[in-house]
Amino acid sequence: MLFNKNLIRLIIISFMISFLLNSCDSEKKLQKLKKPNILFIMADDLGWKDVGCMGSKYYETPNIDRLASQGKIFTDAYTCAPNCAPTRACLVSGQYSPRHGLYTVRTAVRGVDSLRKLVPVENRKFVNNKPVLDTSVVTIAETLKRNGYVTAHIGKWHLGGPPYYCPESQGFDINIGGGHGGHTGQWESPKPYFSPYNNPTLEDGPEGEYLTDRLTEEAVSFIENNQDNPFFLYLPYYSPHSPHRAKEQEIEKFKKKEPWNGHNEPVYAAMIHSVDRGVGRLMKILEQLNLKKETMVIFYSDNGGVGGYREDSINWWSITSQKPLRGGKGMFYEGGIRVPLVICWPGKIKPGSICNTPVISVDFYPTFLEIAGIAKNKRKILDGESLLPLLTDRGSFSREAIYWHFPCYLEGREGTFRTCPVGVIRSDNFKLMEFFEDNRLELYNLKDDPNEQNNLALDKRYQEKLNEMKAELKWHLMEVPGTFAEFKG
Repeated sequence: MLFNKNLIRLIIISFMISFLLNSCDSEKKLQKLKKPNILFIMADDLGWKDVGCMGSKYYETPNIDRLASQGKIFTDAYTCAPNCAPTRACLVSGQYSPRHGLYTVRTAVRGVDSLRKLVPVENRKFVNNKPVLDTSVVTIAETLKRNGYVTAHIGKWHLGGPPYYCPESQGFDINIGGGHGGHTGQWESPKPYFSPYNNPTLEDGPEGEYLTDRLTEEAVSFIENNQDNPFFLYLPYYSPHSPHRAKEQEIEKFKKKEPWNGHNEPVYAAMIHSVDRGVGRLMKILEQLNLKKETMVIFYSDNGGVGGYREDSINWWSITSQKPLRGGKGMFYEGGIRVPLVICWPGKIKPGSICNTPVISVDFYPTFLEIAGIAKNKRKILDGESLLPLLTDRGSFSREAIYWHFPCYLEGREGTFRTCPVGVIRSDNFKLMEFFEDNRLELYNLKDDPNEQNNLALDKRYQEKLNEMKAELKWHLMEVPGTFAEFKG
């Protein structure tokens, strides 16, 4: 009898040990299978130098700087276009503009009629621009949603409106504040940054509520409500895009600061500070919910800052400066397409690390697929590369070049263009620009000449490099549908 009791006890103990071991294994498997959250924060018209971690001594961005100290700064991060809508289309589609046809905002010949004398009719070359992102394009939100993610868009969409081209029709479970407009409302009547917003996708808050703060709180609520699910939160702020509006007390703060390197606009500085405050609020809620290690956080901008168009007149339509980079929003010089990029993922990315490898908007789609363990659809063309090897410092990352194709016009002020139709390639440290109206070539060594002042296309010593890059650009444009074949002249 005693033997039987001891045997029974032994069997029970063995069963309990086995159960606990299996439970631990199951928990480990569940943890391993849990997909990471993705929080993608994007500012609007924020320039490469417009945050503290990129060098500004005027703008105050302590939370973005802290994010950078906990993650990785990309010094040579680019957007797929120098203006709002096409960059967003490339980001969510993972494709360069010729594949989806969205090149610019409004018309492809913006400003040509008023500058007819500068652009002879016989030399004009452009394509018809699509004003919206077609629903046939499978977005990253659609792909993540099909693989168990809860998806939310909070902020500026700028890729079409209801009923067919809004975020809800492109894979987002939730849309707050996003429509066709590029300002804080429709193009035809820009709305203020303070409630009432008159935005059909955003309920008005208390009178005087600040838009950036409101979008942040909506994002916080989404995270709280979906903390037990893998989520993809796309938070493209409207700020600091015009019309430039900010809280009076913050404006006064920056009025008292000394200008630095062309940074001297108090309202713009206060708008940036509001975005930074939002970043801090979001990082705090992730920490409170123990989600920091489970969440990849990206901070990015959609194009360069507004400024740097005329060196001899700093006040000419200038809000900020990207010195030493040349140019600003709407241009394919570095100041128009190079932007701040910080990525933080505790436990995966070395804190305080820096990456000098050129990266671009189309790289995010394959990156998110890889970290979520989602196989690429063989029928889906992706133009970017996964950034995971660069983020984790494991494996190899290699590609020959990154490209831009902009067969459109963007007017400037005082009888100038920000850009005419152009093709661009960056390979290693060299960047070639080919303007299609007159076949003008500009070649720069960005390592030695970051402000693009010394055109090497005029130097016989670089003719071999020039011809090599020109051929690479031509092959790229021939490979991607919708480039040369669509030109009208």
